[in-house]
Amino acid sequence: MDARLHQAITERLERDFSLKRKKEWLQAGECPSCRQKELYTNADHPWILRCNRTNKCGYEEHVKELYSDLFESWSERFPKQPENPNATADAYMESARGFSLDIVKGWYAQESYFDHEKNIGSATVRFTLPGIGYWERIIDRPHRFGKRKATFRGNYGGTWWQPPSLSWADLEELWIVEGIFDAIALLHNGISAVSTLTTNNYPSTALDGLLQQLGGAQRPRLVFAFDGDKAGRKFTEKYVTRARQEGWDAVAAQIPQGKKKQDWNDLHLVGRLQAKNIEEYRYHGDLLMAGSAAEKANLIYLKNCWQTFPFDFDSRLWWFKLDLERFGKASDDIREKSPDLSDDEIRERAILESGTVSEIANCLPVPLYNLRSDVTDESWYYFRIEFPHDGPAVKGTFTAGQITSDSEFKKRLLHLGAGAYWFGNKGQLDKLASRWTYNIKTVQTLDYIGYSIDHRCYVWNEVAAAGGQIYTINDEDYFDIEKLSIKSLFKSIRLDINPDLKAYRTDWFEKLYLCFGPRGVIALASWFGSLFAEQLRADFESWPFVEIVGEPGAGKSTLIETMWKLLGRNGHEGDDPMKGSMVGLMRTMAQVSNLPVVLIESDREESPTSSVGRAKAAFHWDQFKSLFNGGSLRTTGVKSSGLDTYTPQFRGALFISQNAPVSASKPIMERIVHVWFDKARQSQEGREAALALGRMTAYELSGFMVKATRNEAAVLSAMEERLRDYEKAVQLVGVKNLRVQKNHAQLMVMIDCLSMACPISPQQQQEAKELMLELAIEREQTLEADPPVVAEFWDLYEYLEGLEDEAVLNLNHSRDSDQTIAINLNHFIEVATDRRQKIPDLLELKKLLPHSKRHKFIEANKVVNSAINAAFNARVGSHTPKRASTVKCWIFEAKRSS
Repeated sequence: MDARLHQAITERLERDFSLKRKKEWLQAGECPSCRQKELYTNADHPWILRCNRTNKCGYEEHVKELYSDLFESWSERFPKQPENPNATADAYMESARGFSLDIVKGWYAQESYFDHEKNIGSATVRFTLPGIGYWERIIDRPHRFGKRKATFRGNYGGTWWQPPSLSWADLEELWIVEGIFDAIALLHNGISAVSTLTTNNYPSTALDGLLQQLGGAQRPRLVFAFDGDKAGRKFTEKYVTRARQEGWDAVAAQIPQGKKKQDWNDLHLVGRLQAKNIEEYRYHGDLLMAGSAAEKANLIYLKNCWQTFPFDFDSRLWWFKLDLERFGKASDDIREKSPDLSDDEIRERAILESGTVSEIANCLPVPLYNLRSDVTDESWYYFRIEFPHDGPAVKGTFTAGQITSDSEFKKRLLHLGAGAYWFGNKGQLDKLASRWTYNIKTVQTLDYIGYSIDHRCYVWNEVAAAGGQIYTINDEDYFDIEKLSIKSLFKSIRLDINPDLKAYRTDWFEKLYLCFGPRGVIALASWFGSLFAEQLRADFESWPFVEIVGEPGAGKSTLIETMWKLLGRNGHEGDDPMKGSMVGLMRTMAQVSNLPVVLIESDREESPTSSVGRAKAAFHWDQFKSLFNGGSLRTTGVKSSGLDTYTPQFRGALFISQNAPVSASKPIMERIVHVWFDKARQSQEGREAALALGRMTAYELSGFMVKATRNEAAVLSAMEERLRDYEKAVQLVGVKNLRVQKNHAQLMVMIDCLSMACPISPQQQQEAKELMLELAIEREQTLEADPPVVAEFWDLYEYLEGLEDEAVLNLNHSRDSDQTIAINLNHFIEVATDRRQKIPDLLELKKLLPHSKRHKFIEANKVVNSAINAAFNARVGSHTPKRASTVKCWIFEAKRSS
């Protein structure tokens, strides 16, 4: 091991596990599995960490899995040298793959690979394929290249790669594996092996060449030992059968797969290619090649001597039971009839006669992993159900209750897979469940879709992103993101995200700009920024609400639906908060993280057929004040015997789209960036562009989201560097409100960052930023004025006060009308209705009147000696009922506020 790497690994092991050196061992460390002080490793070669509690714990891990960063940037740690052009490749082969340079030196060369699309490169380890081309492995942070881990050149079909040291003389057995590193790993353990490079490459040409080289000599036995995944098992069966048909003595070897997939190189690294291990892998290969359920059951019994056990064959579940009485009689009969047979041969025949094999399920449930929600304390087991027919496998969850109850398991199985039937009993299910759940892999879960700030990654339906890299969901329906296994349980929202940037259409921006101009850019920048709302609130405390409002027919719906397509969502605009319950709305707002939440048409215009004086319905925005900082949505109890509650946070970005501007209290209005749209830019060319935008799909435009999230670090860095400068720029144009400064400055940074995801020009960015300054000025002016509903109230008050018949219609109950205004709101409504005037929404009015600026608010519901009632009582005769001398009024200053 390289001295620098050895030192780095040792320092981390001592720091993270409190390992202590004693002679040639590092020991007495805390095991991460059982938490006992039994962890140890070799001090001079600290490759593998093991727990000394072999039977009770059995923890084992290679340091490459624990400290992957030490095994990634090989070119930086071991740069190419003039005296050794293979220095980087040598370090990789020795330290990452565990190979002896004395054995493999000269088999490979150090080369390089460059991805022009991503503008990144890496050193490679290249192996020559004589007469064909080469195969090379990317070694510097290969996750940056997505699915590409290696590069082929040449047509290698029908051939194999063989170690230069491999000799055919006296060769008794040849292992045929998938990868070159697998073949080298086996060679290090005394096993002759070749690599087919891929599983779907039967080495027919190479085998014919081997026959020619052997001449008439004895053929070696072929051991097909592809990986233990579905493809590896499929081709192993296929190739063993074909080789036997071609006259070869062919068998299989298989690695039983556990929580994580392992290949022969992985086993070499942890020292599990010893003779006893190889026998285990041969046994699993024999199970794979068993010709019948009875033959497979016989192999299992001979290996383990279990009297009863479940097993699978041909994508069905079976149950074996040995009748001991019949077994004894069968053994005696066979020994009497065939005295020349050995004891093992007699036992095998007796088992076939006395063992009972019965089908307990006409399908094969395969446990994949456990899912758990710590919030609700719920747990599920995720299964893949395979069928013996050609139909596709199905996947779904089982609860603990369903896999421990015979009747519930039968119903759930049939529900998930059409025709999937369970014939077994409770005892058989218990036996299976104990195997299915023991030491099963655990996958982290989210109950929403989008960004997880705890895991620092984006999790959508089929695609995820983390650290600037894009990940696609694996065959088992979860995301493998380095050491993290994660998935979202939320299925109601489907995002059609295409991670292939070659399919990303960028002509949409030109059309959107033609239709909406700089205001469209501002809306787009806020939409772009919503993808980073959680990080921005964590680092900068808040992210603004955005109001996209304007004239009917101004194109707001077209704009929002197009922007949704940029995030992979087709045919969606937003949710109407007035059409459902508040609980439903809160759930809707908790469903996403770092995605927009668009509330539409929350303003309700008065119906033409409604009765005169009936106020329109309105949505009350003040309840959302805390969401500006990512506050909680609501609190619910968790079903348990304790006092636990669940309080989901708002993780999205709030957008408001309607015809009329939001009218709310000053704290809410400060939190909103207002963008007004009208029909001024509409033209025939704009109409054609809008129609073209409508025909585009999320699959074509979702590259916007992919490019944006890949630049996460750059966006956050830009916010850190430029926010304060833009706040000062907003302040310089006369805006004093600090919250208005910050909100508009944040969007100005996002306008700068738009170039990371779409083809915007510097001039278009500058126009949008100049408009942002104007919007900031307008916003502060709006904050200094009364909200529309309050302004409407005072306009109506002044109109009614100015009518001639003051004795009847006067609204000010104050006896000192020069100093104060005292208004009884019920009296106000009565007078306004009598005069057929439109009345503002009273509930909204009561919330906003304390913030009145035209006449400063003093007090609400104060008992006042009414001047109006006193004048009425003085006018009427003794036969007319008198009015109360006092009424409850809202009190304001009579003088207009400056």
